[in-house]
Amino acid sequence: MRLISAFAFLCAALVFPAFGFAQSSPTPVRVAIIGLEHGHVAGFLHQFPLQHDAELVAIVDADKTLTARYQQQFHLAPKLFYNTLDEAVAATHPKAVLVYTSVGQHRRVIEEAAQHGLDVMVEKPLTISLGDALAIQHTAEQHHIHVLVNYETTWYASNRAIYDELNAGKLGDLRKAVIHDGHEGPKEIGVQPEFLKWLTDPAQNGAGALYDFGCYGADLMTWWMHDETPLSVTAVAQTDKPGTYPHVDDDATIILQYPHAQAVLMPSWNWTFSRKDSEVYGTKGQAMTVGPDKLRIRYIGDKQEQQVEAPPLIPPQDTSLHYLVAVERGELVPKGDLTSLDTNIIVMQILDAARESARTGRTITLKRLE
Repeated sequence: MRLISAFAFLCAALVFPAFGFAQSSPTPVRVAIIGLEHGHVAGFLHQFPLQHDAELVAIVDADKTLTARYQQQFHLAPKLFYNTLDEAVAATHPKAVLVYTSVGQHRRVIEEAAQHGLDVMVEKPLTISLGDALAIQHTAEQHHIHVLVNYETTWYASNRAIYDELNAGKLGDLRKAVIHDGHEGPKEIGVQPEFLKWLTDPAQNGAGALYDFGCYGADLMTWWMHDETPLSVTAVAQTDKPGTYPHVDDDATIILQYPHAQAVLMPSWNWTFSRKDSEVYGTKGQAMTVGPDKLRIRYIGDKQEQQVEAPPLIPPQDTSLHYLVAVERGELVPKGDLTSLDTNIIVMQILDAARESARTGRTITLKRLE
């Protein structure tokens, strides 16, 4: 059996184990949450007490009904809650903020945080347009802050395994990737009403499934291709459930063309079952992810494929919070990886082009941004 390199496993980007890579540090990093309308915040609040690297010092949301619900559900102290970031910063002095607003609010929140010199981690995708992404990049450079993007699949050992297999030359040159992401639909799986409201609003989500799940594949492919911008983007999008999603697409296919490779991204709110998996084909072998921590892999010369387990990722590359804390402590410089701003500018270039391609029926040619 051929062995793959050692990596890591974590099923959810917001699951933070009790052990941490920086427990030797006596001072946890002070963080604040901005927004409660993104449903992933519930997973974060559930798991946050299990870790010791960061201290939650404030939650900023002016919606009293929403804050009351979360306060009761997670037994949170009333003193944690603030109406504005200005109030929270003055009272609690956080070092970084975790953003759980709608995607359409990301640019505003990042610009506000930048005024306080706060680093920011937003839930995927970075924002709703390339124009907003470039404005965020300018803000980050002007105020010398880090802007990070959290994807669940960043913390999948199986995705890291493919990255290392490609880098080691075991799969040869990457020729094609097919990346499936999505679930049965946000309403079908029962997301919170405030979450569903903005997910189905193109002004706050950018699109429907095309943005919500297309970003995963765009992020992975950009990383696997070492931040290479595709030559072109071609996309189709449709709404198979207009009674449920009248204003946004619920299914899409995005084709990325590179000089010697092609990627097919398949985001959907119409999958029979939830999935986040990839197929990667190279000149020397092929690999398919099986959940967060396994691969089906076959090299030229093998009689059949084998399924292998990916060993755990090494902190701080194993969870979003470990990653953020490492950045805050100067132990990690985000550059060219799944979470970094430079990678996610290209992701937004792809998503913006995919939306335009689906709208016009044309292939959109891209150029590398300087």
